[in-house]
Amino acid sequence: MPTQRLAPRSAHPLLAQGWVYLDVRTVEEFTACHPEGAWNIPAFFRGPMGMAPNPGFVAAVAKHFGMDAKLVVGCAAGGRSAKACAALEAAGWTNLVDVAGGFGGGMGTDGEPVEGWQACGLPCSTKPELERTWERLKS
Repeated sequence: MPTQRLAPRSAHPLLAQGWVYLDVRTVEEFTACHPEGAWNIPAFFRGPMGMAPNPGFVAAVAKHFGMDAKLVVGCAAGGRSAKACAALEAAGWTNLVDVAGGFGGGMGTDGEPVEGWQACGLPCSTKPELERTWERLKS
């Protein structure tokens, strides 16, 4: 099944059905605030030349989630999560939802603004669970 792109309000109910929120933002973004219960595996890192792909992204996801895992993938505005979903789909994942507008809001595929997870008033946290942080997941 190809990746679905859903607005935050449509993606949120999937979490109650056993889907996992995979936050692909940087550690700093995730630590500041993230969807409640999210796992953080950055798809990109900030470097001196801007954002650079995390070469271990797909391997890290594979280490913690099987190919049959149901993943809701989000970033800040929707760009990185779309690229992350494309990489995961190419590697064999089939149950992927890309959060349109991400955590902070962005543009939909139609060019119209999309409210982000936080602006929609969906559950957020500033206290990541240790086992779901990149520091723990990368090892």
